[in-house]
Amino acid sequence: MTFLVRTAHEDDLAALYRMAKGTGGGFTNLPPDKPTLEAKLKRTAESFSRDDDALADDLFVFILEDTASGKTRGTCQIMSQTGTQLPFYSYRIGRITQHSKELDRTFRAEMLTLCTDLDGSSEVGGLYLDPTERSAGVGKLLARSRYLFIRAHRQRFADRTLAELRGAIDDAGNSPFWDGLAGRFFDMSFRDADEFNARKGNQFIADLMPKHPIYTALLPESARQVMGQPHYSGRPAMRMLENEGFSYQNYVDIFDGGPSMIAQTDRIRTIVEARDAQIVAIGEGEVGDEQLISCGRLVQFRACLGHVSRVDAGVIIDGEAADLLRVQVGDTISHAPA
Repeated sequence: MTFLVRTAHEDDLAALYRMAKGTGGGFTNLPPDKPTLEAKLKRTAESFSRDDDALADDLFVFILEDTASGKTRGTCQIMSQTGTQLPFYSYRIGRITQHSKELDRTFRAEMLTLCTDLDGSSEVGGLYLDPTERSAGVGKLLARSRYLFIRAHRQRFADRTLAELRGAIDDAGNSPFWDGLAGRFFDMSFRDADEFNARKGNQFIADLMPKHPIYTALLPESARQVMGQPHYSGRPAMRMLENEGFSYQNYVDIFDGGPSMIAQTDRIRTIVEARDAQIVAIGEGEVGDEQLISCGRLVQFRACLGHVSRVDAGVIIDGEAADLLRVQVGDTISHAPA
């Protein structure tokens, strides 16, 4: 396999913009807006160049490259800490039980409460994979490489990690959740609100939305049906997150109602299963089991799929993986089961 995950740099702006236009909307972390993407790359460069390992407001953008063709096939991001500049808003789905003595009946109502419970979490997001490459484990490589990066720089990330999945959007780019709730308080379409959020943040939601809980029974059925449900294209991503130990805990996105998946960082499967080892030999052909492999710190970070065989003194990796990672005998890699 010739696919490599590497750190993004300023020359990737055109490729990021092309991918952003291909998302179909609803990707707040990957908006089709060149100035916003350019700012993201600048912030990424600053984050990669920061010397100390303290938890801060870092953004790390990565690129999936097909080294055989030199073409960019995907991207993903890690935000080290949410809510540092502006509050990180979510809707928490809760329930209230009330009893009427006169009617001798108990009523249970579901409610949405605007909250900042997830402030301070690390976030994995901005994942986009070219539709032509959604096979052969490439998506898992792109998604899981982020966890190896977090493991290699653990002090820079929070104890809780979240992933926001895009909610249901129809073929016209409309969100049933937005139309049934927030859209009633704003004179703008979901698409316009989503683009504004990507460029300016979602503080305007908190400024203008009612602060009291909202009974979901007052929402149209179309909005209630999609709460906590991912966009159909995001279902594989939801399964991958669940396999890593993330779970849906009744928090949804304030724009499209998509689920927020949450995990304790140190319990993420790839982080738990990963091991460090020194390369003692580079083999020819496939040696050992296929593994997710990474090496390098910060801007030098690289990851790929390759074959690894453990021996007493360290590991043997296949030559193709060694070339992709630019490693040789004596270097240290991290690896986890593919």
